[in-house]
Amino acid sequence: MNEYIEELVDLLLSKNPNLTEEKALWWIEMLWSDFESSYAKAGYPYRGKEYAYDYVKQQIERHGKMLHHVSSKK
Repeated sequence: MNEYIEELVDLLLSKNPNLTEEKALWWIEMLWSDFESSYAKAGYPYRGKEYAYDYVKQQIERHGKMLHHVSSKK
């Protein structure tokens, strides 16, 4: 799975140079875990790391350049 994470971090950093590597990693981990938990809560069977990877990659392609504008609630 680490190779997926590293590839996604690199992709996100190429789409959004405003992010640090640490922040890009946070986004990848957050998107990945949110997808897996939402998918499980909906009752769908686990389809593997490749499926989660594809979803996160799509999100980066669509929204990656704007992620630095999003702030988290604290």
